[in-house]
Amino acid sequence: MTDTVLTMLDLGLAGVACVAFAEKLLPIGPSNVVLMLLGMAAAANGHALPILVLVTAGASTLGSMLWYAAGRLFGPAHAAMLVERFGKYVLLRPETYRRLAGAYGRNHFSTTLTAQLVPVVRVYLAIPAGAFRLAAMPFAVATFLGCMLWNTTFIGLGYLIRGTDQEPTELGSRVIVAVLLIEGACMLALRWKARRRFGP
Repeated sequence: MTDTVLTMLDLGLAGVACVAFAEKLLPIGPSNVVLMLLGMAAAANGHALPILVLVTAGASTLGSMLWYAAGRLFGPAHAAMLVERFGKYVLLRPETYRRLAGAYGRNHFSTTLTAQLVPVVRVYLAIPAGAFRLAAMPFAVATFLGCMLWNTTFIGLGYLIRGTDQEPTELGSRVIVAVLLIEGACMLALRWKARRRFGP
């Protein structure tokens, strides 16, 4: 994955956009890891960080809109059926999809924005959003703002790691492991809480 990201970065901002777009279509690697690599390798200086964040947030939003369009095209029943049949090939379990669909209760905007800060959920929540025909513009705006928050955090972290005296690869690996452990703990806590509330 690292070699692929670095190869794409040879294309400049177009390569950065392609990396962010692809990451939002298929979670082939943890998005925080990809974004940290972008911050370490693509940010020539601090002035480049806002541009990187804007470009990656825009490309990520475009990727989400493709999932949104797919959900809108198929509708709730067909989208659920396709997830049942093919979800395993894109790391989307049917039970995960059902939880995502159930997440859209009252405030669609805040749900969409918050979802961009949760691994895996940030990729696939667009499918039920489209399937239930939520308004496209508020969805796109909320997605973009959420991506801005997520991308700023990890691109900035990657840039800060690059600026240290320690070996970037070694330090970056440690930070990535720590982030993944924290995310895993949070996901387990949320799952435990949901089981207590709704049952297994």
